Amino acid sequence: MQILYPILKYEDAHAAIDYLEKTFGFERLNVYDGDKGGIAHAELKFAGEVVMLGSVSEGDQRFSQGAGRTSVYVVIDDPDSLHARARDAGADIIMEPTDQDYGSRDFAARDPEGNLWSFGTYRPEV
Repeated sequence: MQILYPILKYEDAHAAIDYLEKTFGFERLNVYDGDKGGIAHAELKFAGEVVMLGSVSEGDQRFSQGAGRTSVYVVIDDPDSLHARARDAGADIIMEPTDQDYGSRDFAARDPEGNLWSFGTYRPEV
């Protein structure tokens, strides 16, 4: 059962959703338009887990950290295949698939607004 939900803010949340779908294979669950032409709230699914996002211009500004300041690590079984998909979609790959000294295989990419997305096999133990 998921209990942590990353929330990302984007200047252009519509474009961010399109990017995340095309580049990494996220799926739209819910998208709620805001009053100012942006997205008030969206939920996207990846491998059974959910991230939330919205437009910087929408919602309660006390909870807006601005765009492009988030890092998300996503556990996956096959980072090489996802890396190939992301590369072919034109992603800004900042780290090619790399075997880490702690046993993980990871790659990382920046989305068009500067958020860092890392994908790898490392699964923290609780």
